[in-house]
Order: sequence, then C-alpha cells, then structure tokens
Amino acid sequence: MLALAWTTIKGRKGGFVAAFVAVLFGSAVITACGILLESSARSGVPAERYRAADVVVGAPQALPVADDVDPRFAERTTMPAGRVGEIARVPGVRAAIADVSVPVSVTPGGAPALGHGWQSTALGPFTLHAGRAPTGPNDVVLDSALADRIGTTVGASFRLAVGSHPSTYRVTGIASLPGDRLARQPALFFTDDRARRLTGQPDRVDTIGVLAAPGVQADELARAIDAAVSDVVVYTGSARSEAEFLDIGATRSFLNEVSLAFGGSMVLIIMVVVASTLALSVRQRLRELALLRAIGATPKQVLGMIRAESTVVGALGAVLGVIPGIGLSVLFRETFALVGAVPPDFALSIGPLPMLAALVLCLVGARLGGRIAARRAAGLRPVDALGEAAVEPGRLGWFRVTVGVLLVPAALAMAIWLPLTLPGEGAAESAAFSAFLLVFAVALLGPRLLGGSVTVLGPWLNRKSGVSGFLATANARANARRLAAATTPLIMGITLAAGQLFSGTITSGAAQDQAEAGLRADYVATSPSGGVSPEVADALRDVPGVSAVTPIVRTRTLATFGTQYRNYATQGVLGDRLAETMDLDVLHGDVAELRGNTVALSRIAAGTLGVGLGDTVDLRLGDGTPSTPRVVALYERGLGLGDVTLPHDVVLEHTTDRLDYAVLIGAAAGTDVEALGDALRSAVRHLPTVQVDHREAFVATQRDASAGDSAVGLILNAVLLGYLAIAVVNTFVMATTARFREFALLQLVGATRRQVRAMMRSEARIIVVAAVLLGTLAAIPSLIGTSLGLTRTLVPSIPPLVYLGIVGVATLLGWGAIMTSTRIAMRPPPVDAIGARE
Repeated sequence: MLALAWTTIKGRKGGFVAAFVAVLFGSAVITACGILLESSARSGVPAERYRAADVVVGAPQALPVADDVDPRFAERTTMPAGRVGEIARVPGVRAAIADVSVPVSVTPGGAPALGHGWQSTALGPFTLHAGRAPTGPNDVVLDSALADRIGTTVGASFRLAVGSHPSTYRVTGIASLPGDRLARQPALFFTDDRARRLTGQPDRVDTIGVLAAPGVQADELARAIDAAVSDVVVYTGSARSEAEFLDIGATRSFLNEVSLAFGGSMVLIIMVVVASTLALSVRQRLRELALLRAIGATPKQVLGMIRAESTVVGALGAVLGVIPGIGLSVLFRETFALVGAVPPDFALSIGPLPMLAALVLCLVGARLGGRIAARRAAGLRPVDALGEAAVEPGRLGWFRVTVGVLLVPAALAMAIWLPLTLPGEGAAESAAFSAFLLVFAVALLGPRLLGGSVTVLGPWLNRKSGVSGFLATANARANARRLAAATTPLIMGITLAAGQLFSGTITSGAAQDQAEAGLRADYVATSPSGGVSPEVADALRDVPGVSAVTPIVRTRTLATFGTQYRNYATQGVLGDRLAETMDLDVLHGDVAELRGNTVALSRIAAGTLGVGLGDTVDLRLGDGTPSTPRVVALYERGLGLGDVTLPHDVVLEHTTDRLDYAVLIGAAAGTDVEALGDALRSAVRHLPTVQVDHREAFVATQRDASAGDSAVGLILNAVLLGYLAIAVVNTFVMATTARFREFALLQLVGATRRQVRAMMRSEARIIVVAAVLLGTLAAIPSLIGTSLGLTRTLVPSIPPLVYLGIVGVATLLGWGAIMTSTRIAMRPPPVDAIGARE
C-alpha cells in the first residue's frame, strides 16, 4: 500500500504539495514549541559566584501543585540563619557558607550591583589580586569588572546607595574569579555582619553554598542534605545558577507555560488546517477514486491507500519541518530576549525529543485528517463518485449539519450568557473559547454559509461585471464545497486574528484607562535605578503643602482555592487617606479598614476566588509566606491598579529588596502645585536615586511598561497568523490551479483570457468579502463577551486601523493567491490543457 501511495504522490505532485506544505510548517511550529518546553527544564546559564560550590541550598521558590506547573513566587524566599549549622553537621560537608544579597546603586549614575558578605567569596572562589579583605562597616571589596566600569582603585572612596540613602565607602580590595569575570550581576563585598544588617533581616539568609569533603560526590552530598534538612531545595551542577539568579527560574516557568499553552493551541489549529487541505485534495480526486472502485477496489482498500498517502506526506513534511523548527525556536528566543521576557544569555536545549514529538503529532494529524477526508469518498459507489466529480452533491451529511448547528448556540451562550452570569476570570475565558467553537461551526457549515453568502452578495458585488460576474456567482454557488474547503483557513485567520489582537486591546485599553483614572496624586516619587526607601515617604509628609502621601510597594501573590491557583498583581498601600492619592473605584466595603490581616480584592479576582466581604482568602505572599486575610473591600479597577491590595507593611516585609515601588503625593487644597513640586524635589535632593515627577510622566512610564508586557502575545500571534496565512495561500492556490481544464474549456468555447481573469476577479471578490464577513461575525461574540467579563461594557475596544489592517491582509492573501494561481493555470494552451491528465 505504501508503494502504491508513493507512486500516486509522484504522479500527482501538485495535489499533495498543499498538504505537504501544511504539515511542514506545522512541524516547524511544533518543533519550536517543543524546544522551548525542553529548554524550560534543561537549559539555563552558567553559575558565576557559586561555581566552586558543590551544592547550593535554598528555600522552596515555587508552590507545589499536583498535575500542573508549579507557580513560582515573585520574591526571593529566605531561610533561617540556623539552617547553616544544620547543613554543616551533615556528613560529607566540609563547609556551609551563608550568602545574602543586598541591592545597591553606585552613585553618581545609579549603576546597579549586589552586595554580599565577604565569606561568600569562597563559593567563587574569588581571589584578591589587590588590597585586602573588608574589616570595617564602611569597607568594601569590588569585583574587577565593577571596579573597571566605575573607574576606581584600592584606597579610593566612592558613594554607594543602599535603597535611597547614599553613604561613603572605602575600596579596600579588588577581587576576581580565576580566569573570568562576572557577566550577569556586578558584585561587591561587605563584612559579613554589615551585609546581614543591610538586608534588614539579619537572622535570615538567601542561600547556603556547600563545599564537599574530599572524596564526596556532589550528587551524593545533595541527597544527604535533602534527607537531613527539611523544607529546602538542593541544587547541583548547572541548576546552581537557578539559586543564584532568580530570573532563571522565572524564565523556566515562563517558557513552560508559553510552550504548553501556545503549542497546544497550534496543534489543534494545525490538525484542522491539515484535515481541510487533505479534504480538498481528496475532493479533487473523486474521478480517480471512482475508477479504482469501478475496477474492483473495495472501500477498505481505497481508505487504506489514502491513509498511506497521508502517512507518506505527513512523514516527509514532519521530518523536513524539523530544520526550520530549530530556526524558529532560535527566533523565538531572540525576540523574547529583545522584549525582556527572557535573559539574553539564556541558552536553548536542542535535543531529539521535540523533533520526535513533532513527527508523531504531525503523523497523527495527517492520518486523522486523511481518514476524515477519505471516509465519505471511499464509501461512495463508483457512479455516485463520478457524479460528484462533475457536480457537487446538494446536501451535507446530517451529522455534520447537526453538529455545526449545535455549535452556534453553544458558542453564543459561552460568549454572551456566561459572561453575564459567571463571575471572575471564567467569564473572559469562556468568551475567548467561543471563537474556536464558531470557527469549527463555520468549517462544518461552510458550504451552506458560503452558498448563502454567494446568493446574497454575488449579485450586489458583481452587478457591474456583466457576464463575468454572472458566471462567477453561478460558479461559486455550484462549487460551494470546494470553495468552503479553500476559504475555511481564511475565515479562521480573520476570526483568530480579531479575537487575539482585540482581546489584547480590550485588556490593555481597560488597564490604561483604569490606571489613569485611578491615579489622583499630583506628584509621584520613583527611582530609575531600583526602589524607594520607605523612609522617603516620611520625609515627604513634612513638606509644606502636602495633604496625603501614599507609598506603594508592588509584587505578585498566589491565591489558592480548592485545587486551583491564580497569580495576581498585588500592591501594598496605606489605607488611611488613600482616596486622596488613588481611586480604586470601590464597589463594596471601605479601603480605610485596610490594616493588619485584611485585603481588598478586585471584582474579577473576588469572582474568580468565590469570596465576598467578610470572607477570608488563602494567599501566598511574594516570598511564599502563607496568609489568610479578611476581605474588607471590593473594587473595580483591578486591571490598572492590581487585583490584590494589601496593607503596605505586610507586602513590604515579604519583598526581596524591601523598597517601595513609588510614593504618591497629593497637594493640599489651595496649594500652588508647581511650587509644591519644587519643594518636593528640594526635599529629596540629597537622595541621588530618587526623582519627583508629575503624575502624567508616571502614567506614561506605566504605559510603556505595559506595552512591553504585551509584546510576547504579539509575537505568538504573529506566528499563529503567519501559519494561517501560509495555509490560506496554500489552499487557494491548490483549489484554483486544479481548475485548468475549466479555464481551457471556457477559452475553447469563445471566452478570452481577459474574460476568464475577469470572472476570477469577480469570484475572488465574492470569496474575500464573504470570508471577511463570516470571520468578523465569528469573532464579534467573543469580543463582546470579553468586554463584558473584564469591563462590564457591551462595546469592545477595537482600534479601526487594526481591523482595517486585518481586512487588508486577508484581502491581499485571498485575492493574490486566487489571481496568481489563475495565471499559472492558464499558461498552457487551451487545446493542450483540455486533454491533459488531472
């Protein structure tokens, strides 16, 4: 059977090119997603300051979740200093060395660095090549790269800001790693006592580096520590960098989630496109299949032949798609690094597993698509097959129609009814999924929908086209099945493009509006090099003309309910006089009660978690500390200001650097606002890392930051839409070039080439307009539901220029593919074409 399939493919290359291209690019996308998934588990960056440590011990940095990706905590989790002694007593440990990290800024200029205790240099190991170790509270040793960058030498003094407060330190030494320099995080070293005090938690440590006794292997020692010490995570080998750099763990989690979510959606879309392409290919071969049946082939044999053809095409496409898939994974990594989603030095892990997964999935998709496409053709009687090869059947199968019709009300219910009744994030999620259901409904009911569109639109669109318009309308109506198979990817592309892009504009537009409306402060104090020390807020309160000062600290918290969890943007504020600097648009309760073990939640978060006023919610604070605060307020502006609002001191205590994100300052009534700005800047002039700006400047900065966050979604959507664009061109070229006999016959009975092309222009006009209308109608319910769920408004935020761009691209793809393939199909002389083999 495989030999027959290969012979058929060689003899009818044109009929299988479209399926081959669909599988090839599908394999590339799946391979790229698989490489990202494998990289999330196996890749990273080399350890720097911990390269001499055999084992590194840290506190758990993620929440264990059964049958799901473990969500990571936003802040560094720390351990009691007593853990050092426990680990030192484990057999095989030569030394256990505590390490802490203190964010600092070198002034002037605000160059960021991390300060550590001198004892941790043994984990490098760092060696002094000039000067001596620090001995006093104002002594510091610089790593060689940092010393060169700021241009200082042993014995020099320089200013160093811990938080917002600068102090003068003396350089007592320059240290470096053997044969290398620190590349990721510039380091400097205080005395151990000074470093612990600067963290604000002298009884806590970040990590513990372990040096093994002679003859003890790292893996053996790691198992011993894991068994002897509870509630710790042990890192060895390349995983040590995950304990050293928090962004590595966050990158692994990000790549895991993106590859699974995007890859899963792409597998579904690829299977639909491949099945649609194979269905069109089989449809064009009905005459050949009828002949096979007429000379004695059984339905089982025909079905087996088509399955074998699908297997051959799928295997070739999947194997050849691996190479561009590797390139696509590199492109993913580079673009993610460009927008700041992954570190630039995070390497990919390219192994055989993603390629095998792509091969298997593409083969399954091709065989499944071939079976679906061939099932009806194999079951037809030879006479019926010959009839359908000439004239399409008038009716669709009852099962296909029933499923397609039922999907429409189901999708509309998910898009409109559920957002009106379902609280929380489930409303927007159900609305988004409804677009997929409507796309499947369009694919099933395509011939009827396209036939109806042709009947309505054809005479109107081609009223001035004369005979060519009449022929195009009649042709499109008579061949609705063929056109529906070719048009489905175009409709799918329009629907998904509108759904994905406009869901983002709805969310970002609402977040921006809420952030602008919620900020009432006249001035905002921030730090371009990091955070603002909590003491700055106290200093600003003493400035004449200041009515209210609200320090804000930001982080992310995990909320658990049942077996599920949600990761929420969180802010810590002072509830007292909050309304003068920030308007959360409180729906129920009072944010002035925000003190102690309390929390305010956005409407969306409260609905998702199923809690109301007076209820408690299970939270994991930024560093993983469990908390069960009582809900004292519900508010609307969660998209722009954070879904969880906690007391300022609660959040600040559980952040890595214990610094405020910003300080909001409100002017008293009757105060000269401009004069107040000058007074505020004068009050922080001695703090070189603090700047005071107008509210508008702060809002613009937030807008730029949110634009960066949405860049990942745009990148993924570009790949998805790019694949659909390939599928659109693919199927239209395949469907149009197969009509070379029809074009030849028209010319032989008197039509000119110009008239045939005019007919195809009229047909393309109908197809493109119908696809745009059906694709838009399929996307609108999900967009309305998303808007209802997120903003409680019926009118979604749809930028007109973006929609016109989608329509323009769809028109360019559809029109260009049809007209280009028409010219290709008309190249042979009509006499040669009419007698050519199909």
